[in-house]
Amino acid sequence: MTTPRYPSLFQINTRVRLSELSTTLGRQATLDDVPDAELDRLAHDGFDFVWFLGVWQTGEAARRVSASNPEWLAEYHRVLPDFRDADVTGSCFAVKDYHVHADFGGDEALARLRDRLRRRGLRLMLDFVPNHVAPDHVWVESHPDFFIEGTEAQVADAPHNWTRIEVAGGSRILAYGRDPYFAGWPDTLQLNYGNLALQEALIGELHRIARQCDGVRCDMAMLVLPDVFQRTWNIATEPFWPRATTAVRAAAPGFVFMAEVYWDLEWTLQHQGFDFTYDKRLYDRLEHGSARPVREHLYAGLDFQDHLARFLENHDEPRAAATFPPERHRAAAVITFLSPGLRFVHQGQREGKRVRIPMHLGRGPAEPADEAIGAFYDALLACLRRPAYREGQWQLLGAVSAWDGNESHDAFIAYAWSGSGDARHLVVVNYADHHSQCRLAVPWPELVGSTWRLQDGLSTAAYDRDGAELAGRGLYLDLPPWGRHAFTITRV
Repeated sequence: MTTPRYPSLFQINTRVRLSELSTTLGRQATLDDVPDAELDRLAHDGFDFVWFLGVWQTGEAARRVSASNPEWLAEYHRVLPDFRDADVTGSCFAVKDYHVHADFGGDEALARLRDRLRRRGLRLMLDFVPNHVAPDHVWVESHPDFFIEGTEAQVADAPHNWTRIEVAGGSRILAYGRDPYFAGWPDTLQLNYGNLALQEALIGELHRIARQCDGVRCDMAMLVLPDVFQRTWNIATEPFWPRATTAVRAAAPGFVFMAEVYWDLEWTLQHQGFDFTYDKRLYDRLEHGSARPVREHLYAGLDFQDHLARFLENHDEPRAAATFPPERHRAAAVITFLSPGLRFVHQGQREGKRVRIPMHLGRGPAEPADEAIGAFYDALLACLRRPAYREGQWQLLGAVSAWDGNESHDAFIAYAWSGSGDARHLVVVNYADHHSQCRLAVPWPELVGSTWRLQDGLSTAAYDRDGAELAGRGLYLDLPPWGRHAFTITRV
């Protein structure tokens, strides 16, 4: 299977989905129980990748931490009014072993799921957590040099960053996994990238993962960059990602790497072998609610933008339906998913779910589906199935004032998409809480001499316009607050 220039990805929280299926079936569900109809719908809706989050084996040590942390327990009770202790599964990012969790059917069930996905033209993405492992990972006993060891003074001064672990040879003080800006994650242990043997072992784990799927999403990938690791731990390291991505692709051509990354390090990781990197910057600017910073973000070259993973929510972010008012939600989604890059949709987003489920829980609350937001996403995904949005040429357009003194044109964000043959699409959004007007010059001089129909893919609206005016003065637009169109342009 080949990956289109601009693919789409659907993220599934494996534990939560299997919990839902278990309730329906009256028994423990495994990956074999994911319905064919569910996979059929994902294929029909145009997704290329399905990311099954959290399939790997976790352990009891991390689960105990998850079940006893007072701050986390308070969150569980907010999320689940009927919370019970059995709902705590432990974080899926505290990996004990890169084999599929026994409760989910093991590696064999994943292989069968992958085969079902492939038959539908879907590719499987899984997780890789490079920075840390679970406290009961086998390496704690077999490779103690793979971890960062501390002192009695450090654990006394910063117990939020260090822990005492009992092993066969006695007790050791080891670092929690962390980033340089926050306290450690107490259900994990930090790996020491200053040890090249550790790096080789992790590349071996990646090779094993790559035999089971078509791509990995790498958790907090920037934490193991040499300068970040040095700043966090004062330990010099050799670069990991260029060696890892090169080695894995040599054995598995076409294997896809996606990085969770922040701190403006997206470009760095793209140049170290990542196909796609999180675009948190676009999300933050959309949440802020002003058009100009969003538009300025889109000025970047396509050599950068083509490799961004664009999202409006994921398992780490609040739900879009809870963050954005309904009309603004729709406007932000059009900007996000009709931009170039990988389009990343989260389980529950299409139904308008509002509660973010903590990664330590294996169950989410029951929420009614929002039929209106569901219909909107159906229309948006139908647009994305058009070849020009997946393989075509994208161009950011500049709106100009509709008349002297009218500055509302600054609220518009507009794109042109061109595909093979005469495929032309025009995306326009008024990203503001007021009516706005503008003139928008379109980049197709060949429109002159004909009348053209602008058919909106997001509604039933359709307009006929003269080609000379479109290519000359430009298309006149008058949109309500958060108004949006995804026009397909065809000759009348």
